[in-house]
Amino acid sequence: MAMSGSLHLLPRGLKPIGSSAEDKVETDGKERKEEEEEEEEECIRIFRNEEYPAELFCTLLEFRESGVLTDLTLRTADGGSFEVHAPVMAAVSSLVKDHLDTVSELSLGPGVSRTGLAAVVDFAYTGKIAGMTEEIVAELRAVVEALGAPRVLDLCRQTEESTKGSSSTCDQRLGNLLAIAELRGEWLGCDVVLETGGKCFHAHRVILAAAFDYFRGMFMSGMREVSQSRVPLLSLGAQELSALLSCAYSGSLALGWGNVFELTPAALQLQAGAALPLCLGFLQCEMDAHSCLDVAAFAEAYGLAELGEQAEDFVLRNFQEVGQTPKFQDLSPERLRHYLAQDSLCATSELAVFRVLVSWIQAVPEGRLGLAGELMKLVRFPLMTFREFREVRAVTITLEQQGSAELYQAALKEFGFTTDSVHKHCRVRQPPCTLVLVGGDQLAPDFGRRQISCDLWFINALRSSTGLVKEIEWRQLSAMPPPARFRHGVVVLNNRLYMLGGSHFYGKSDTLRSAYRYDPIEDSWQRLVDMQEPRNYSSVLVRDGLIYVLGGDRDTEHNLDSVECYNPTTDCWRFARPLDQTLSGQAAATWAGEMYVSGGFNCRYQCLVSLFHYHPERGTTYLAPMSQERAEHVMEAMGGRLYVAGGVRAQGEFYTDQLACETYDPSTDLWNGFSPLPLPHVNAASAVLEGRFYVLGGYCQEDYSESTLVHRYDPLTSRWENVGKTPGPNTDIRAAVLQLPSRLRQ
Repeated sequence: MAMSGSLHLLPRGLKPIGSSAEDKVETDGKERKEEEEEEEEECIRIFRNEEYPAELFCTLLEFRESGVLTDLTLRTADGGSFEVHAPVMAAVSSLVKDHLDTVSELSLGPGVSRTGLAAVVDFAYTGKIAGMTEEIVAELRAVVEALGAPRVLDLCRQTEESTKGSSSTCDQRLGNLLAIAELRGEWLGCDVVLETGGKCFHAHRVILAAAFDYFRGMFMSGMREVSQSRVPLLSLGAQELSALLSCAYSGSLALGWGNVFELTPAALQLQAGAALPLCLGFLQCEMDAHSCLDVAAFAEAYGLAELGEQAEDFVLRNFQEVGQTPKFQDLSPERLRHYLAQDSLCATSELAVFRVLVSWIQAVPEGRLGLAGELMKLVRFPLMTFREFREVRAVTITLEQQGSAELYQAALKEFGFTTDSVHKHCRVRQPPCTLVLVGGDQLAPDFGRRQISCDLWFINALRSSTGLVKEIEWRQLSAMPPPARFRHGVVVLNNRLYMLGGSHFYGKSDTLRSAYRYDPIEDSWQRLVDMQEPRNYSSVLVRDGLIYVLGGDRDTEHNLDSVECYNPTTDCWRFARPLDQTLSGQAAATWAGEMYVSGGFNCRYQCLVSLFHYHPERGTTYLAPMSQERAEHVMEAMGGRLYVAGGVRAQGEFYTDQLACETYDPSTDLWNGFSPLPLPHVNAASAVLEGRFYVLGGYCQEDYSESTLVHRYDPLTSRWENVGKTPGPNTDIRAAVLQLPSRLRQ
């Protein structure tokens, strides 16, 4: 990665001890892998700041209202006078554009009224015209034709024709911004030249002031640059300045690991309103095992505390994967010591932590063997099993022979543990966002003794104990408004939990249509308008800020093909395009903003193998089917794939447990199997937390016994692990991931 000098991590160290000619094939493979990683780093993608055009024009409007940097006066024959910014008006008016570099005052003909010009000015700064009645439209037509404002004329036509597909204010603002960018491309109205690295960049002062806090201070505080037509910027590179200016005029930025470490400091220096959120968002969201240590070093160098915390958290929760990267081998002893000491460090076992440390020592043995004794004290040997400790014995004796004294004896002393010492040494992790369980049922032969839950529980902490033993610390969060429910749907939008439908008992008329929203910050519930149909065993997804409820059972004998859409802004439900068949007990997930649905029961309650993409307007598009039929299962999107697990399948005239698991790649439309579940999970809950796939509770179809376990699939190790038990009712529960206030996590 290209980073400025002081931010580079150390060069890669020596090969581990034991490398020889026999390792050549493995070494060649590693070199190919590193080359592939470097190619990935060079991948550049375009990112757009959707909020930027609105923010920019809001600032420009404030400038105009305060008379700041206005450079053009528009006058009408009926006495109207408007102080405006020439580039802003030229973006919507060809008349102003034609006179952009020749006049500072423009008197308009008798066809342009004060009211009409005010409306066009309003459109240039806000992307809309308030109160577009038919009377105003008639007056505007003559004005916009005289000004040469075709997009305003389009708005007039759309209003007259009541066009439902009229452009939004956001689209109009973006159009205005891109029109200003075209002016810059032609050097029209540019009143300042920025110089750096032997290159010159033409720009508009008012756009610079609105887009960059740096230039706002420069042009609005009486500095000498106010009157200069050329402004030198000696501390910026030409390539970085070019990219930031392009972003200021478009809201879009080309980013990749090959340029983000240069663009971010430049965006910080100029306080670039469009680019800085994109750069920081890229560093946060695109971080992986190969880049997280660079991000951590970068954040520390530039005092970006929040980014630094996120990078450290990434390292800790992906410690094994990060520990296998070349960057980790270059880690300083101080930073490694810091990571090893953290309770929240995640690993499949403490033996894995030990292996990472040994790999780091062997990368530069002559300089690190002397640190082995000190660093080994941070490995929590009491959490290892006897079998695991045998490997420790073999490795530490080898290290002792290479010059590090009495490592084995020191480790053995630590390993001689008591129950108290094990508890003291546990790795305990509190995820920043946590998994929440909602409602559910508890199976019992006697229906009268069944316990339907009204509780919400959340994972407060994850504990790693001896060997592979894991535990979950559950805490009660809240109680849902009555009635208690199961077979319901849940989804999270803007960190608020939506609970929809379900059942409150087992009768034909016990299916619910009610909907509620839970706000974790306020710890409060809000009753929403009811769905149009009662339904359980449905799927709930979010797309473009709207909530969709797909299919489900209306009662104990009929499933549905209808889809309902909820708008949180208006608190209204409407029907979307239906599914192409009735469906219940299916699983669904959102990937790249699109909705995918797998399996389920059809109208004859047969298990399906289907996977389809659902669009609210275009309906159902079938994709490659699963290799195994299933219903009452779970599906989650994780790492660019869809993971499917659990549920039931047909066995003659009956159902049996489905243990096989599959993953789907939307980019290739292909399915592949992965490790089967250790135990059945029918009607279970699921969620993705910190890059791991959780399946919680459910029951076994074979003997109708409940599953009280929580299984977690880690794509790094390609295996399922038992991480604890559920806190209460286990069947027909639902899960979601929320960010909870710190007062609940103490």
